[in-house]
Parts: sequence; structure tokens; C-alpha cells
Amino acid sequence: MATPGAEEDVLSRYRSPLVSRYASPEMGFNFSERKKFGTWRRLWLYLAQAEKSLGLPITDEQIQEMEANLDNIDFKMAAEEEKKLRHDVMAHVHTFAHCCPKAAAIIHLGATSCYVGDNTDLIVLRDGFNLLLPKLARVISRLADFAEKYADLPTLGFTHYQPAQLTTVGKRCCLWIQDLCMDLQNLERARDDLRFRGVKGTTGTQASFLQLFEGDHSKVEELDRLVTAKAGFKRSYMVTGQTYSRKVDIEVLSVLASLGASIHKICTDIRLLANLKEIEEPFEKDQIGSSAMPYKRNPMRSERCCSLARHLMTLVLDPLQTASVQWFERTLDDSANRRVCLAEAFLTADIILSTLQNISEGLVVYPKVIERRIRQELPFMATENIIMAMVKAGGNRQDCHEKIRVLSQQAAAVVKQEGGDNDFIARVRADPYFSPIHKQLESLLDPSSFTGRAPQQVAKFLKEEVRPALIPYQSKMGGKIELAL
Repeated sequence: MATPGAEEDVLSRYRSPLVSRYASPEMGFNFSERKKFGTWRRLWLYLAQAEKSLGLPITDEQIQEMEANLDNIDFKMAAEEEKKLRHDVMAHVHTFAHCCPKAAAIIHLGATSCYVGDNTDLIVLRDGFNLLLPKLARVISRLADFAEKYADLPTLGFTHYQPAQLTTVGKRCCLWIQDLCMDLQNLERARDDLRFRGVKGTTGTQASFLQLFEGDHSKVEELDRLVTAKAGFKRSYMVTGQTYSRKVDIEVLSVLASLGASIHKICTDIRLLANLKEIEEPFEKDQIGSSAMPYKRNPMRSERCCSLARHLMTLVLDPLQTASVQWFERTLDDSANRRVCLAEAFLTADIILSTLQNISEGLVVYPKVIERRIRQELPFMATENIIMAMVKAGGNRQDCHEKIRVLSQQAAAVVKQEGGDNDFIARVRADPYFSPIHKQLESLLDPSSFTGRAPQQVAKFLKEEVRPALIPYQSKMGGKIELAL
């Protein structure tokens, strides 16, 4: 058998579709080996710089050597070292030391593996939120424009997926937006609540650093503060075990799971509306809906969002279980699990936000179909208006109610048993009893009179709640998105 080339070798191994098929390059890089190990080296540099500033015998030459080799990572050597040592952090300590011989003696000084491992995770989680938040803001912005455009367009409302009072297309969209605005707040809060693990030592007591600084507690505290600031955090966790509390991961994945639930609901609504032929997601000129049925226009983008959102929602179970079994100061059964669930949660959230942005930028509305469905259902909904008009014209409410009950049941039988159109209004026009209000029927059946304050609610909601929430992201609102696949 021929030796496979590089391309064939890639095709012969499983690759997560989250990266190979869907996720953005930016989010893929955020969870990459290069980002991870490059951050490790920066953390070792921050530690050495802070230790030097506090009086430890570290030279400028050693610091400069580390700075010059931050991205000079020999991944092949690191892999060989890890295979030999069975320890990823020490493998990279040795690899870094190989290209920094003068600084070799002070790399990782006083630290434990979680100094680079956990602190890097926190940096990656923070950066992941910073990638997701503008994407979520763009989705909200696009949907806000859609809601504003269709704020006045009446449409049939549904409760229990049964015809209910009218709403407007824009008002329904605001239900989606409100959920996403809650997600925006939750993601911002989760990001801002993140703290740095800092320099805490093997079991969180900072004993090794206290020894380095000969019992000077103030210097140990200052070391923690300096490294935390260099990493771009305002605070560090005051107490840790060997790791930061794994409840932090629960908080992070909970808000992402909640975002997944919001997007699943939105895209389910769009799929149902596509079946009703009222609203469709964008459908490209050469797109094929079905290999067997050429007429089909499947809502594949919304289906993709629902499919991946289900995966996102389940991932929060991992940190819940992990946090519950972290014995005392830590146990290593968290590590392999976290490598999977943390990355997959952000990659999945990234994908569904990009897909929903694409959907929201190309939603197609079919007003004539919406109008036809309203005509089928509105006559029954107008019965109360008809009764009130008859009473104002001198009629008796109970007599009118009975007349309408009989006519509406006759019309319902035409719809359900004969498959015909709703002819209730025609029956009212033909009945002399209703002659006092025949001229009012058109106004009594105006769909806009059944939507209440929906248009006003849309305008007020967008102006007072949605647009202000998007202000921090205004500079990142431009540009449409095209899906890779």
C-alpha cells in the first residue's frame, strides 16, 4: 500500500466537523495548539518579569531571550518530549528552555502545571466570549432591522400551534430578539465575572512563592496582582485549590447552553413558517433542496442551527458532573473532559451565530400568503366585533350570538368537511338579520384593527432596549456573512 501524502493522511483521519466544516477561523485559532502553547510561554514570561521586579535574581538578558522566542515553538520536539515524559507542561518547559538556554533555570519558577494550564483556559474563555459577543450583537441588529420593517404587517398568531389572535411579523420577531438580548447580557456577565487563577501554587496556598520571597507575604500578593494585570484581568480568584473552581466552567457553559435554547426556538419558528410558506430563510440560486424532489426548498440553515444547538445545550452536563466530583484540592479526571466540552461549546456557539446571522440577513416574507391565511381565520375572530356592532345598532346580544354560532358552525363545516374556503362573512352578508351593519363589515374585518399595540410595542422595544444594548458593538456591525458550506 502506497504511503499517503499529507492531504490523503488528513482525509484518512477523523476531524471534528466543528472545525473542518463549520467554525470561523478566529474561533478555531482560539482553541488551537498554537494559541494554547503560545499563551503558556507568555505566562512564563509574565511570571519571570513580575518575579524580577520584586527582587528575584532574574536578568534582563533572560527576559529578552524569553521575549524573543515566544512564538518560536518546535512542536515536533514538544511532542517527542511529551511522549518521553508523559507530561505536557514539562515537555513544553523543556522545549522553551531549549531555545532559551540562558533563561532555562528560571522558566516556570515556583509554578505548578495549572499556572499555565488553568490561566490559559481562562484567557481562552475570555477571548472566546469576546469573539461571540459581536456576532450575537450583529444577529440582534439584523433582526431588529427586520422587526422594524415589518412592525405593521399583520399575521396570524399561534398558541399551541393553533390559530390565535393576530400579531405582526415584526412583533413576533421581537420575541426572538428579547431572548437574544437576555443572552447578550448573560454572555457579557459571564465574561466580566471571569477572574484569573493567578499564581497560587500546587494546592492554592502559594507556599512555593512564599518560600521564594523568604516569607514576605506582601510580595507574594503583589506577584499575584502583577501577573493578573499582565494577562489582562482585573481580579484573580482569592482562593483556589490546585485549579480554579470548576463551577466557573458551569457558569460559562450555562450561558452558552441558554443561547443554544434561544436559537433553537427561533429557528424552529422559522422552519414552521417555511412550511406555512409565510417566511423563508435565504435560498441560493443554485441550491438544491432535495436530491429526489427538485421543487423542495428545505430550511437547511435553520435545521443546522437546531441540530447544533441541541449539541450545545447538552454540553453543560459535562462541567456539572465534573465540578461535583472534584475531590478536595483537585483530581485529574476533569482534564480530558474539559479539553472536549469547553472548546466544543464555543465552537458550536460560534457556528450557530454565524448561521443565524446569514439567515437573518436574507429572510424572505410572503405578504400575500400571510394575508390569505388571515382571511381564512379572521372571520371567526371578528365575531365579537360583529356582535358589538349589532348591539350598537340596536340588536340583542343573545340573539346575535346565536345567529353567529349557527353561521360559524356552517362555515366551519365547509372548511373542515368540504375543504372549501371560510365563507362565514358571505353568510353574514346574505342574512337580512345583519343588514344594519353590512356596510361596516369591511372596517370590522380590517386586520390592522386586530393587532392591538403590536406596532407601538415594536417601536418602543427597539428604541429603548435593543438599540442601546448594541451601542458597544457599533463598530463591528458591518458586513454580511456567507456560509462556507
